[in-house]
Amino acid sequence: MALSFEVNLSILFTELPLLERPAAAAAAGFGAVEFWWPFADAVPADADVDAFVHALRDAGVSLVALNFFAGDMPAGERGLVSWPQRRREFRDSVDVLVAIAERTGARRFNALYGQRLPGVDPAEQDALAAENLAYAARAVSSVDGVVLVETLAQGENGAYPLCTVAEALAVVDRMCSEGGVDNVALLYDTYHLARNGEDVVAVAAAQAERIGHVQVADAPGRHQPGTGELPFEEIFAALQRGGYDGWVGCEYKPLGPSAGSFGWLADAKGGFTPHTSEVTR
Repeated sequence: MALSFEVNLSILFTELPLLERPAAAAAAGFGAVEFWWPFADAVPADADVDAFVHALRDAGVSLVALNFFAGDMPAGERGLVSWPQRRREFRDSVDVLVAIAERTGARRFNALYGQRLPGVDPAEQDALAAENLAYAARAVSSVDGVVLVETLAQGENGAYPLCTVAEALAVVDRMCSEGGVDNVALLYDTYHLARNGEDVVAVAAAQAERIGHVQVADAPGRHQPGTGELPFEEIFAALQRGGYDGWVGCEYKPLGPSAGSFGWLADAKGGFTPHTSEVTR
């Protein structure tokens, strides 16, 4: 079983305007892509959504994963799922995301949890997060979608509370037991896990069946595999042995031009394929 790779166009090909990146990914040999939220606002103009969808179609690439609106990422915000004052904003963005999924075939959706807020009881934030994640999971179930819960690297993302696999899986379990939904899964990101001291190979081996999506970047540095210390051949083998058959997103900050950062895929062993035009649903 070969792993299928796609490219995150919110962190790669940033040399180009956003709407030109799908074509650049296609030129680099990729048939599938993913994005963080590609708009400045939770509810973009219809014309902006149309332009985004048309850019994907014109390039001939499939959108396989998309983040929910996560606030002002450049300013340091990391999700609205647990922020009481932004509840309506998050939920409005869910409707936009589902509409995009219907038009593109995207099926994996990352919901950044949101940092702890001064003066707000963490239990209140967690209760709201459970409500919002259940709402999102029910919404994307209409397109056979899965909501993803991700850990983020400590020290780089403010007071983000999910730093271990155990913490992220506790949220997933809460959604099953209290939220009444079963389409919530772990997002396995090699960089964030490694920076938080997790054994990335052991996590891949133990949790492959609970992983809904994979993203790769080396650590330290968050550059392409082969620039840091992570054993990607072992990681990929563990995922395959565990039965993971979803996409692997290239989500790294390239050293040098983006188009020149994919040599590690050509050198990878074990039958890995860097791209495919067939959407896995």
